[in-house]
This record gives sequence, structure tokens and C-alpha cells, in this order.
Amino acid sequence: MSENLSAIGAHITAQTLMTPAIRAWEIFLRDQGRSIYTIKAFRGDLELLASYLPPDKALGLITTADLNNFLHWLQSGRNVPCSPKSLARRITSMKAFFRWLSRGGVLAVDPAETVIQKSVISPLPQVLTPEEEGQVIAVALKYRQAKKPDARPYTLLTLLLTTGIKKGECLAIDLNHVDLEAPTGPYLFVRYASPQNRYKERKIPLPADWVESYQEYLAQYQPKDRVFPWSPRRLEYLLEDIGKEAGLEKHLSFDMCRWTCAVNDWLSGMEHDRIRAKLGISKIQWREVSLKLRQLCGADKT
Repeated sequence: MSENLSAIGAHITAQTLMTPAIRAWEIFLRDQGRSIYTIKAFRGDLELLASYLPPDKALGLITTADLNNFLHWLQSGRNVPCSPKSLARRITSMKAFFRWLSRGGVLAVDPAETVIQKSVISPLPQVLTPEEEGQVIAVALKYRQAKKPDARPYTLLTLLLTTGIKKGECLAIDLNHVDLEAPTGPYLFVRYASPQNRYKERKIPLPADWVESYQEYLAQYQPKDRVFPWSPRRLEYLLEDIGKEAGLEKHLSFDMCRWTCAVNDWLSGMEHDRIRAKLGISKIQWREVSLKLRQLCGADKT
């Protein structure tokens, strides 16, 4: 077996059915350090394919025609809307799965190789206007300065708006990832456990006001290892509550804060490659991101 198959996948053969192969692939993705959100999406895509195919159809009997028929069914036979973005992701999931099987020696021919990839540019994200950004920060600051102060909303919100980090990156911040004593000034070290994602690691400067709030937050909550030791949903609710109290019609989220940060950096004149590095994305990903930023910033200027 090739190194592309994990140890758990070593028992997979051309006679194996889809369900056990999907389980092995999920373990492989986890071992590769893929995010839980990516794994969940890919697994769901492959389970949908498995539910479409005959239950007794072995991996080696799946053809390109089967996969194209499945894609046609998704678009016109399932009676459930399938957006261009969802379709493109499902094709990506399919191609990655069968490529893994082919390179691992399970399949002599990759049935997904000639399936046409459909790339789409997703809609423009929503961002906060300067006025809206001021409103949500004011709400968070109110909690920080209350009679019974709570620095958590302000610390979380302003970290996201300042650094542009993703939800998963925020949840993974350990206490030792925040360096307040660095000679060049305080910074956040965005780190990844998997070597495969090391290119996303970066150091992002932290402003003095955030450092002050962070120290208040540490004194109030005394986290032991993770800076924000709550579930993703709990922190999402926190942002939503800030947005509602600020009177936003938009849904304040991690993603909105990330894009707002990128727009602010773009409008400030920050060098574009520095923005890309700050966001922790590849040059290929930057093509679409920079196109959206141009549109967002152009719209803001009119």
C-alpha cells in the first residue's frame, strides 16, 4: 500500500463497499490535520454518494458514468436545491476520495479523474460598515466597563476585528500563543498542530488597547490552557448577542469580522501580500479573496 493510505485504510480493497471506505478516509483526513468542519462536509458528501449508489456496489465497480449520473441527480433529480458552491464542493470531495483510493493502489483507474470540476466564485461576504463596527465595539465596551465588568465580549470581538483570524484558529489559541513581552511588541502566534498546515502559521501584532482588555479578561476568567475555552456555538451566540444589542440587521459572525478586518487593512493601504499573509491563505486562494476585496472596497468608496 502507498503511504497515501493510512494504517486503518490498509484493509480497503476494490471489493470494499463505500461505507467502510468512507470511515477509513475520514480517519486519514483527521491524521492529516484537516479541520473538523472540512472532514464533516467531505464525509457528508461521500455519504450522499453512497446513499445514491446501490448498497452492494463495490468500490472497483464504480464508474465515471455512475459519478456523472449522481451529479445530474443532485442538480435535477433529488428535489433538494443544490447551489453551485455545494455542487463544486461535492465534486471536490469525490475527486479527493477516489484519488486517495487510486494513489493508494486500491483502484487501478480513478473514476472521478475525468469528472469535470465546476469552480464557482461564492457571493460577496457581508462586512461591517465603519458605523456598524463602532456600534458593536461600543456594546462590547459597555460590558467591559460595567459595574460588574465582563471583558470577554470586548476581548473576543476586537481580537477578531484586529487579526482577521478564522473561527477554528480562534478556538485553538493557547495561552502561550499570546506573547505580551516580545521585543518588537505584543503579538498573536497563530499555530497549527499538523505540519501540513504550517504555511498558515503567522504572527499578528496586537494593539495596546486589546492587550489591556486581554489582561482584564485573564483576571476575570482565569483560563487554564485555551484562551477561549468554550464551544464554537457558545462564542457564536456571544457575537450574535452583541450584534442584536447593537441593532444590526446583519448577523455578526466570525466570518464577518474576518472580512471586515481584511477590508479595513485594504482601505488603509496595507500591502496586499501582507494582507494575504495576515489571513494565512495561499496565493491561489488569494486570487478569489483579492477579487472580492476589490469589489467590497470599491463599493464602500462609492
